[in-house]
Amino acid sequence: MKLSRFINDNTEQIVAEWDSFARTHVPAAKGMSELALRDHAAQILATAARDIDTEQSKQQQAEKSKGDAPDDIYSAASRHGTLRHGSGFTLVQLVAEFRALRATVIRLWQAQVRNFDADTTNDMVRFNESIDQALAESAETFSLRTTRTRDTFLGILGHDLRGPLAALSLAGDYLVMAGPRSERSAEIGATVQRVTVHMSGMVNDLLEYSRTQLGDGIPVIRKSADLGHICEAALHDARATHPGRLFDFVTSGNLSCSVDGPRLQQVLTNLLTNAALYGAKDHPVKLLVQGEVDTLVLQVENQGMPIPAESLEAIFSPLVQLSVGGQGDGRASTSLGLGLFIAREITEAHGGKITAKSNEQLGTVFTVEIPRKAPNGS
Repeated sequence: MKLSRFINDNTEQIVAEWDSFARTHVPAAKGMSELALRDHAAQILATAARDIDTEQSKQQQAEKSKGDAPDDIYSAASRHGTLRHGSGFTLVQLVAEFRALRATVIRLWQAQVRNFDADTTNDMVRFNESIDQALAESAETFSLRTTRTRDTFLGILGHDLRGPLAALSLAGDYLVMAGPRSERSAEIGATVQRVTVHMSGMVNDLLEYSRTQLGDGIPVIRKSADLGHICEAALHDARATHPGRLFDFVTSGNLSCSVDGPRLQQVLTNLLTNAALYGAKDHPVKLLVQGEVDTLVLQVENQGMPIPAESLEAIFSPLVQLSVGGQGDGRASTSLGLGLFIAREITEAHGGKITAKSNEQLGTVFTVEIPRKAPNGS
């Protein structure tokens, strides 16, 4: 059977195996829909089938072998690279997908080939050329997004640190001045506290992100704690970062637990400051906490522009920034894109899970569910 016809007749089976393989790439693929995982697989296969049947000169074949074939930044493969980057896949995982796709097609096709002749060999060569081209296009857009994300990250880091440092510098200049300054000193002190909390949060997120990239994960040390006190500390940090915002706090049930208090406070602080930044400023940010029999349920809610469904799939990936869209406190979005990633890592280290829902009726709701105690009962 001609390879192009085999691909067209068996696309669903091939894509199903692509889907199964893509699901092994966790945590990037965790929670992704079947549509998102399959992405542009069918279109990439259709392109390969067309390429096999397209006349090709010796010069064109030579250009392909040297990587000189023209790239199509709008091709299905190029878009696949962009979307996989946004979903938190690594370049190694992206390449592995194409390797698996190539192997799957050849394995399934060879089972139906009775005689290997010159035409069969030519089909295989043309198919491999097409997959190599698709991989090159996909890797190129993936790498471009990686470079852009890195540059954005560095720009945001420089921007966000410059403001607090300038405030600290002005505060220092004022405090060394002579003369009465009791009332003004109190205002300066509040400013110093606010920018210090902001900078400390950024540094903590960077350190935690670095730890996860080294493969160590985020360690948690559970101790007896009162969840109410942890929430109050997180609210204090959020209010210091966003002094003009309102925060509502509602609790119910038993809040005694065995958790890593500082880590869980970091989760809540990240969620609360994120909600304050992206939520509508004329609505309070709500923190709802419920102590169930074996589980602690924490919800952070805000009103405002809903997060698009496609963004919800990637929102917990590192270095993902969302547009404020005219909401929040009026500042430009300069989030490092690490807060939600860190929140997920700490939650999962506690044996829990974090989810997000967003629509015009409910607003945006982040829900954290963690066991009251560690699995061994400690």
